[in-house]
Amino acid sequence: MTRRLTAIIEREGYVALCPEIDAASQGSSAAEARGNLVEALALFFDAAPSEETDRRLGGELHVTRIEERLPRR
Repeated sequence: MTRRLTAIIEREGYVALCPEIDAASQGSSAAEARGNLVEALALFFDAAPSEETDRRLGGELHVTRIEERLPRR
């Protein structure tokens, strides 16, 4: 089954996050972090009960950029 999920990759340390599933992985490059995240997601879908998968995929997810002047602390 093909699934379309979100991958957010942070450059610092190359951390890859999938917010729909609440899964994360890392690597020494963006490509490696992405590949490791795909592997982690495959393991999740193989092991998780369908109720857990449905619960995690049941909500809406909106990804957007925010560009505002925010106060620094």
